[in-house]
Amino acid sequence: MSGSAILFDAPGPKARRLSRILSVVGIVLIAAGLAWVVMTLAAPRQTSGGLELPGMFDESRWDIFAEPIVWRSIGEATVRTLQAFAFGAVGALILGVVLSILRTAANPWVRIPATVLIEFFRGMPVLLMMLFILLVFSTGALWAVVAALVVYNGTLIAEALRAGIESLPKGQREAGLSLGLTPLRTRLLIEFPQAFRQMLPIIVAQLVVLLKDSSLGYIVGYPELLRTTTNYLANFYGNRYMFSLFFVALAIYLTINLLLSWFARWLSRRTGSGSRRLGAAGPAGAGGAPLGAGEDTASAAASSNL
Repeated sequence: MSGSAILFDAPGPKARRLSRILSVVGIVLIAAGLAWVVMTLAAPRQTSGGLELPGMFDESRWDIFAEPIVWRSIGEATVRTLQAFAFGAVGALILGVVLSILRTAANPWVRIPATVLIEFFRGMPVLLMMLFILLVFSTGALWAVVAALVVYNGTLIAEALRAGIESLPKGQREAGLSLGLTPLRTRLLIEFPQAFRQMLPIIVAQLVVLLKDSSLGYIVGYPELLRTTTNYLANFYGNRYMFSLFFVALAIYLTINLLLSWFARWLSRRTGSGSRRLGAAGPAGAGGAPLGAGEDTASAAASSNL
């Protein structure tokens, strides 16, 4: 009997038929809603003064993209957005690893301050941190954005790694310590690779949030994608291009996020193949872990240090 069958009964013919009907109805309603939105945006509108405005998909609202300087400005803004994202992602991952080590330390004098620090910055709005760093430390707009993204997302990644470490069987750590590894090396060489692989979907989701939060640099004056498209270009060429510029910025953000998610799935498949082979190598021990998995992992880590 499979694990899913224990939790709930398999649907019968009537339930499957009802599920198919509801799925079709849901798809039809979603398609109708999208069609209504498109038709509403495409329809021309009149102002209070009687002036007729073209629809959002009218050619006159999109001819701005025939200008090479527009694409050059959008490309430069996208590079600046990716620059803030790259610095923020690397810094958040490093800070997350460090804070997770402190958060899971056996010494309460280390663990408790790290916990307080993590909880404090988790509850702090990112925009407030950007403004605080910019005004108090007089940094540039880029480093105010990067520092706020690193601190906020680093604390969330630290909590994800802590959860991944605590989900591992205790035998993993005990095997590493029995082979003479220090607690820190056991954490870094044995537990962290497995915790990172288990928490990879959560970490990638947080990196996607980090990328979207980089648009808050609009408030502190950082010329990223959103600020460039909606402020500089729209004010220069006119507000009638606001929708088309928003649409292009949305498409760029969506493309980057989809590529990041695809890379995470590819990386998960590549790194997960070894763990699946290890799990199939022998019978399961306590906690559902393969018998001897902790010893094999610890032995490999110890031999790599010799």
